Amino acid sequence: PDYGPAAGNTLAETRDQAGRDGFERVELLGLPLAVISERQMIDHVISEVAAGRGGWICTMHLDMLRQWRRSAEVRGLVSSIDILVADGMPLVWACALRGTPLPERVPGSTLTVSLTEAAAAAGNSVFLLGGKPGTAERAARELKRRYPELRLAGTLCPPLGFENEPDYLDLIKSTLRDAAPDIVFVALGFPKQDRLILELRPILPNAWLMGCGISFSLIAGELRRAPRLFQMLGLEWVFRLVQEPRRLFRRYMVQGIPFGVVLMWRSLLDRFSSATAQEGVPPPQLDD
Repeated sequence: PDYGPAAGNTLAETRDQAGRDGFERVELLGLPLAVISERQMIDHVISEVAAGRGGWICTMHLDMLRQWRRSAEVRGLVSSIDILVADGMPLVWACALRGTPLPERVPGSTLTVSLTEAAAAAGNSVFLLGGKPGTAERAARELKRRYPELRLAGTLCPPLGFENEPDYLDLIKSTLRDAAPDIVFVALGFPKQDRLILELRPILPNAWLMGCGISFSLIAGELRRAPRLFQMLGLEWVFRLVQEPRRLFRRYMVQGIPFGVVLMWRSLLDRFSSATAQEGVPPPQLDD
């Protein structure tokens, strides 16, 4: 399969990159991932909100990386995101194989809850956008039950096809503008949720926005989160596949596994290429 052009930076070059936020970046197949822990991510967002500065977080997993490699439109979209973190364990493993390890996995489903908890403690407001009909409201009630001091700025569940309805897009924008939340979680799946975030950034310059996939369904109890052991072993996808086989079979079994194999192989080759380049030995070539 064609997974796009290979990254050309050496390992030394990828570790020298840092964003405007000061966090170091490492490149995985050309994608710049922040070298950051979940706690650092939370502290950064809360401090930036206090300073009146907004931003955009994306928690990248294997399928998102695959789409990023294959689609110029997705690469353009992702280039606007402020902080990319590794959600899936395959990305963490691949970075370790390259010799550019990340401190930990930062799952979007976990960050949605932990960042909400921190926002509640700091007095920041949170808006839930997306999910299935009624799910955002149920998730909001559950979050309010867990964190009674939480300031809920509102919830909104756009109908299917809303992105093709200019009037409804205007409604979303006006609703968010009036609510003026500090943090917005958008649960519409990648890359739809990120296309909407791009539209919302200009009207919410001081807010932090994050796509969170199925997180509302997990919070509301409509889907079960994989046991901790599954998460640690990188087998959370198996647990999800059992729950939603028709929706996820192609993504995990047909697309994900082959791409994951290529990712690990390329990560090893990147490490080998960096070592041999320092010794003046031409690196091997890999065809996709």
